[in-house]
Amino acid sequence: MDYKSVVYNAARDGNLNRLKIYLHCNKGKDEVSMLVAAKTSGATPLVIACRNGHYDVAEYLIERCHADLEQPGSVMFDGETIEGAPPLWCAAAAGHLDIVKLLISHGAKVNTTTRTNSTPLRAACFDGHLDIVKYLVQHGADIEVANRHGHTCLMIACYKGHISIAKYLLSLKASVNRKSVKGNTALHDCAESGSLEVLKLLLEHGAKMDVDSYGMTPLMAAAVTGHNHIVEYIINVPNFVSRKQRIDAIELLGATCVDKKRDMIGALELWKVAIFERYYLHDDPIPKPATQTIAAYDNVVEVNDLESLDDLLADPDQMRMQALVIRERILGPAHPDTSYYIRYRGAVYADAGKFNRCIELWNYALDMQQSMLERLNPMTQSSLFSFTELFSFMMCEEGKHRGTRGRVVPSVDVAEILRVFNKAVKEVELGSIMIERMMNSKGDLNYLTRVMVITLHLACLLTRLLDHHTSSDEVTKEIHQAIYNLVKLKVKAKSGRTMLHLACCRDVAILGRYPACQFPSPHLAEVLLKVGADPNLKDEDGNTPLHLTAMAKPCPPSSVVQVLLANGAHIDTVNNVGETFSDLLKGQPVHQLVNTVKYTRLSCTAARVIRQFKIPYRGIVPSALESFIACH
Repeated sequence: MDYKSVVYNAARDGNLNRLKIYLHCNKGKDEVSMLVAAKTSGATPLVIACRNGHYDVAEYLIERCHADLEQPGSVMFDGETIEGAPPLWCAAAAGHLDIVKLLISHGAKVNTTTRTNSTPLRAACFDGHLDIVKYLVQHGADIEVANRHGHTCLMIACYKGHISIAKYLLSLKASVNRKSVKGNTALHDCAESGSLEVLKLLLEHGAKMDVDSYGMTPLMAAAVTGHNHIVEYIINVPNFVSRKQRIDAIELLGATCVDKKRDMIGALELWKVAIFERYYLHDDPIPKPATQTIAAYDNVVEVNDLESLDDLLADPDQMRMQALVIRERILGPAHPDTSYYIRYRGAVYADAGKFNRCIELWNYALDMQQSMLERLNPMTQSSLFSFTELFSFMMCEEGKHRGTRGRVVPSVDVAEILRVFNKAVKEVELGSIMIERMMNSKGDLNYLTRVMVITLHLACLLTRLLDHHTSSDEVTKEIHQAIYNLVKLKVKAKSGRTMLHLACCRDVAILGRYPACQFPSPHLAEVLLKVGADPNLKDEDGNTPLHLTAMAKPCPPSSVVQVLLANGAHIDTVNNVGETFSDLLKGQPVHQLVNTVKYTRLSCTAARVIRQFKIPYRGIVPSALESFIACH
């Protein structure tokens, strides 16, 4: 019987009698300690009992079984896994005051933290457990301990709108203008969440109109999220914001009405108010800065008078472009909302069957991200992935009627895929250079791997076009050159895998409903090999691309294997544990996939004999042959 699971399940369900039976039924002290300390699904019995509010179980585990009060575990809250959560954190987060008191009375550390540096006090603030907040503070909880993002207890209480907790923390002199890692304050948090009561409270305690790392004030944060009541209140506080800040906030709120609320009338009214504020209510007008027209925005010129504003009602599409222009002018290209709403508008166009407009907007957003963000940024990854999905959809649905007006899905333009593919290659190149220079974490290598996989999917789409459409020699040459530019980088993903390795992996398929390319891909592998990919390079486990085809379950069609072998892959190369391609097929006869005799070289047979009979060869044969023999 698996006593560990039985004990865990009893603690999880609050079944004290069953817990007692299994913990003290002919078991010694050491075995009881082992069972109480053991983790199931990442959590100990005490952690899960505290999470689920089983006081009697927690009391028994502490007093009779001497469970470790500080041993952390992994628990779920609102669908999110919290790693490294101590029992006290779990009880505080779940709102179980009785268990909080129990743990502290037995010596639990009140400022213990999770892996993200969240304290029990912050956990209680998050869900509004005022009684627990007060109890923890009375027993030494530090109200200023921030999590890894620099968010304090006051910030999370303000963001969640828990005014009673915010009042209590402010009565304890919580730092009202303290900034997080990204520069936001508690005033930013309540403005973003829309809590006017909390905002008023913070202002009473001296909250300032400061900027975060994006240059955003709380006023701008409220405008971006569409909280009209917050914007209206702040701009009417005497001597709190400048006239320009008021105008920017009103114009930005109008843009939010267009893109987030789909409220064209509301947007027009706000933009009219802004124009009056700019030109008519004061002796010194504040003209809008001159900006260049942008092709992706249909070259619209930002409206600057009341008559032109009224004309926009007759052209909703121009109004949507106005919103994008206004947002970029005020927020700037570095702010994530700027590119987000460009991409959003492009997606709307794609749903309506206007694929060219979508592609143009998405390219503009991608250019913006690649020029402003650090390499391999998740937002850039998302943009590249969206292109891959779009092109895949278009290839699968070509010729069918789509969109609100039944537009026919057009064929994909090779030039458009090449345009995005070249940007993806540049992201791979500069991302790999960044990782080499900075010696970044494993997480950055995961990002690089994802971008490499997305780039390979784009390459696969290009090879599909070569197969399914009559391409001129010039187009074929251009595609081969682009894929050569990727291969020549010699970038390696996780586990030391090359582009060819990834092209031969089934688990790199990342597309959803419209997978135009399946991996392993013989078409892609053939082009990669044609432009110079090495079929015999090994990853960190000693696997060649041929090994990885054998690991795919079920094994891919023989065409992939034959492409590799026809281009110089060695069928009898061994990996780090001595396995060949045939060994990894796990029972599937190799002759069903390939004629082994055809691809077995005399030199390979000789190398195997040398290895099998342990014939000395190092220092005897030419050095170029030593690695060849060692691979067999």
